[in-house]
Amino acid sequence: MAVTGKPPYEEGNIFARILRGEIPCRKVHEDEHALAFHDIAPQAPVHVLVIPKGPYVSFADFAATAPAEELAGFWRAVGLVARQLGLEDSGYRLLSNMGPDGGQEVGHFHVHLFGGRRLGRMVPATPAA
Repeated sequence: MAVTGKPPYEEGNIFARILRGEIPCRKVHEDEHALAFHDIAPQAPVHVLVIPKGPYVSFADFAATAPAEELAGFWRAVGLVARQLGLEDSGYRLLSNMGPDGGQEVGHFHVHLFGGRRLGRMVPATPAA
């Protein structure tokens, strides 16, 4: 299934380079479907990125084109990493930016896993008109 308006996957993006071992990372977890590693500019005490091993540009691309076993394996890895980091009791946030308006900076689908403190509102309240 094609994703409307999908930009081409850039093989030189930083996450593709990390997956190929060209750039080191502080690995948290790796399996056949996903790689999880610490963000180099953490926004919370725990800030881990989880990326699928396939060349998916965005969540829309991943959801539309990844095989079922890869979809399940990726999301299971996200849950496993949260458990391994001890975040389940206090809570955590998952965030995935998509496209320019969503703040996506790297053209490889990824999920941010934040935790380790109270995170507060994700999006500020809309001011009254």
